[in-house]
Amino acid sequence: MISEHSSFKEKEQYVLRNIDNLLVLENRLSLLLNSAKLDIDKSVNYQTEINKIISEKTQGFPWLAEAISDYFLLKSKRIAESLTVKSHPAYRSAEKIKEEAKKRRIAEKQYRIAKYILQYYESLFPWLVDFRGEDIDDLIRSYIEKPQIEDEDIDPVRKWVTKSEYEKLSVTEKNQLALDRYWTKKKSKWDIGRDYERYIGYLYEKKGYSVYYQGIVKGLEDLGRDLVVTKEDNSVVVIQCKNWSKEKVIHEKHICQFKGTVLQYVIEEPSKNVVAEFYTSTTLSDTAKKFAKALQIKVVEDFSLQRYPSIKCNIARRTNEKIYHLPFDQQYDRTLIEAERNECYVETVAEAEKLGFRRAWKWHGEDKNE
Repeated sequence: MISEHSSFKEKEQYVLRNIDNLLVLENRLSLLLNSAKLDIDKSVNYQTEINKIISEKTQGFPWLAEAISDYFLLKSKRIAESLTVKSHPAYRSAEKIKEEAKKRRIAEKQYRIAKYILQYYESLFPWLVDFRGEDIDDLIRSYIEKPQIEDEDIDPVRKWVTKSEYEKLSVTEKNQLALDRYWTKKKSKWDIGRDYERYIGYLYEKKGYSVYYQGIVKGLEDLGRDLVVTKEDNSVVVIQCKNWSKEKVIHEKHICQFKGTVLQYVIEEPSKNVVAEFYTSTTLSDTAKKFAKALQIKVVEDFSLQRYPSIKCNIARRTNEKIYHLPFDQQYDRTLIEAERNECYVETVAEAEKLGFRRAWKWHGEDKNE
């Protein structure tokens, strides 16, 4: 024991001895700290297995995500405690780490639950994967702007022209102006995707096929079959359309999912001669191309939407009235064009009227201008 009366030599030896002890202690604490950090680093190696468990169980057992976040919290606490017992305790740093660890625990739990619920939904609805990387606000707007039930008493041309234009222009002029703006004004992603399906359908109708626009008519219930194209010889072409940005790539899972829905159609219609075709504005990965070839799916890449003659001139079967439909009219996608009945697509309103067609009557509503 050293006291104030001890000799200088004794005090010096005491200090040196304790310095040695402190160095040993600090070395041990350093090893402990490194061990704690090493444990955390090692835990990363288990993340794949941990994630597999969480992805399967978190939906039904949210406590599992909390348990995982607790695990990381304890690891952080271990580091914090080691800082408080070293030779120069860092109490403030330790408290800060503890506080940050609490925040991390909450964030970690919320992140994991959200992440794996999303994965769960994507497993139920594979088409959700298509929207990854898209602007959320734009997607919300697309859903809101997606036409639900139209008011049959309001002419949809009004959406594309001003009140003054609607009142002052002739029928031909305002209908053509609305059509021109339909093609030139910015649209939602849903609208663009719908136009892409219409465009491909139009190309098949020009070849003499009868086209059912299942993707547009049935929406989320289309089962991935955007177009069902038929001919009288019992042949059927089931088509999926993906109008994606050039930066995105079609992967094999999209091809496999599409093949699955084609096989379902084959089972439902065993007498039909069914083939599958996949149209996209972008490209497929090399693996996706191999899958498509093996699964006998014809792929058309880099196929962009073009403006085409989009006015449908149809002859009513019951009354033989000659009626034309603009792309924003209610029955547009349910109206089939049969060339053998002298029905056709035209580019301008003037062309339709010259052939003796008038616009669908129901869209006149209460307007007396026409």
